Amino acid sequence: MTNPTPTVTLLTRAGCGMCTTALAQLQTICGDFGLPVATVDVDAAAATDSSLRAEYGDRLPVVLLNGREHSYFDVDEPRLRADLSRFAGRDGK
Repeated sequence: MTNPTPTVTLLTRAGCGMCTTALAQLQTICGDFGLPVATVDVDAAAATDSSLRAEYGDRLPVVLLNGREHSYFDVDEPRLRADLSRFAGRDGK
C-alpha cells in the first residue's frame, strides 16, 4: 500500500539569506523524491493570517512536513530524507 504524498513547505521572508540556502537544499532533497517544495512568505501571509508570522517569524527559515514543524534555521537533511523515505516506502537514499 502506498502512503499519501507528503508535502514540504518552507516558511520564509524576503531578503532572508538563510531562507534562500534552505530552499536550494530542499529543492535538491525533494527533487530526489519527485516532490515539489512550497514556499510561504510569513510577512505576505500576515496580511490575511498573522498566526504564521507570530509563531515562526523570529526563527526563519522553517521547514514544515505535512504542515508540522520539521526543522528551523537549518534543513535537517538526514532526518528529512529518512522521513520522506518512509512516506515513499523505501529504506532511504
